[in-house]
Formats: sequence, C-alpha cells, structure tokens
Amino acid sequence: MNKDFSYALQALKEGACISREGWNGKGMWLQLQKPDEHSQMTLPYVYLCYGDNRRVPWAPSQTDLLANDWIVP
Repeated sequence: MNKDFSYALQALKEGACISREGWNGKGMWLQLQKPDEHSQMTLPYVYLCYGDNRRVPWAPSQTDLLANDWIVP
C-alpha cells in the first residue's frame, strides 16, 4: 500500500524500515538510528542504506516530502 511521508515517518519512528517506489536505486531503504552509550551521535538521525549495506546520513528532498509512493517493505 502506498502512503505519504507522514505515514512513512510514523512507521520509521516505530522501528520499521521505509522506502520509496520512485527511487532510482533498487534495494535502498531508510532507518532511524537512536544513539546509545556507544554512539558518537547524541541525537536520533535517519540514514539511507544501499543494497550492498553502505550507509549514509539522509535528509529528505521536497520531492521526498511530497511523494505518495512511500512503502514499508
């Protein structure tokens, strides 16, 4: 079922991975990282995971925020 970013953000906060059907790269997804006592980061952040397990911090574009093709795989 395709949903908007508010749906996807709630799923992310609940621990789900999220993705967009419209992304060019297949196998990419987002996840929320909550820092623990071993983390260098002190606040939660979202990261993008590529299909080969490379990870990078992620910030949404306006297109991402307004898209209606968010999925929870």
